[in-house]
Amino acid sequence: MATLVLAGGGRANADFTFGEPVNLGPTINTAAFENSPCISADGLSLFFASNRPGGYGSGDIWVSTRATTQDDWGEPVNLGPLVNGPDEEYQPAISTDGLELYFGRVRGDSPALGIDLWVARRDTTNEPWDQPVKLDLIVDTTDSEAAPSLSADGLELYFCFGKWDEPEISLAVTKRDTTGAAWGVPVSLGPVVNSWPCQVDPRISSDGLLLLFSDCSMYSPRPGGFGANDMWLTRRATKESDWGEPVNLGQPVNSEFYDYCGMISADGSILYFSGNHEGEEDDNLWQASIEPVVDLNGDGIVDSADMCVLVDHWGEDDPLCDIGPMPWGDGIVDVEDLVVLAEHLFEEISLIELAE
Repeated sequence: MATLVLAGGGRANADFTFGEPVNLGPTINTAAFENSPCISADGLSLFFASNRPGGYGSGDIWVSTRATTQDDWGEPVNLGPLVNGPDEEYQPAISTDGLELYFGRVRGDSPALGIDLWVARRDTTNEPWDQPVKLDLIVDTTDSEAAPSLSADGLELYFCFGKWDEPEISLAVTKRDTTGAAWGVPVSLGPVVNSWPCQVDPRISSDGLLLLFSDCSMYSPRPGGFGANDMWLTRRATKESDWGEPVNLGQPVNSEFYDYCGMISADGSILYFSGNHEGEEDDNLWQASIEPVVDLNGDGIVDSADMCVLVDHWGEDDPLCDIGPMPWGDGIVDVEDLVVLAEHLFEEISLIELAE
């Protein structure tokens, strides 16, 4: 494992660790390209893009399901000819209720020709998708809109926009008052996040406080990375706060190869991402566990001493003890952090492992 220290709002936040990445296996991954995973809020549906045989164009959106989060993923199913046309569809984003599906569609046979955002809807999760509708959020029609990510409440839509044949791609957000209202005018995430010529694949966490994104090796990787495409994150203290300085997710999830389009499960416990993480010829889907650092005094065991440390900082915005409800905390030490600590009581922690 590697310990990651988040930075946000000018100060460090709680540590968390990533487990060793695991390939999702031959049911999901084929000899073709699989990328841009999107996990449903209940953890039972995995949407992704692939150019595997059996599709309707150069790249399609597929979904795999499972009965419980402990079960293996089932055989992927193509979303059909209404969602998947002759051009390439990718980067799916499913709403919390499963009734809206946002995705990118390439204008022709190359992203250089442009990418548009589309949304498909359905009345219930047991019904097929309706005919998708193009969003047209950006006034400049020569720009592309891609990589949508919907907030848990359905009121914020993050995406990237710019020119794919030039190093000018930024992250933005559009908002709406209700899930039935029209999307408002998009707003850039600002110069702190958009501080490099190209940032793509935004994915907002379910609590709205963490945003993952990728850099673009097709131009030049963001400084401080580990290889080709890397995954980065930015954090904010509240939904009304500004986004903080981007931080590289680090190893083991970022490698010397392509690692991109990361998304965190709704409960904050698993990172899903795509790439040729171990140098394989085609991109695959991967997952890695996310664990809070709960050995608060660093003595190698989670016990009453750590409980005392947490109580000593009760009610404070202390990065060491702010470990819940998500591994990155919520800005205050309270009962949420006590619950997380209690779940790990009497666990022995490898000090060597955390130092890596």
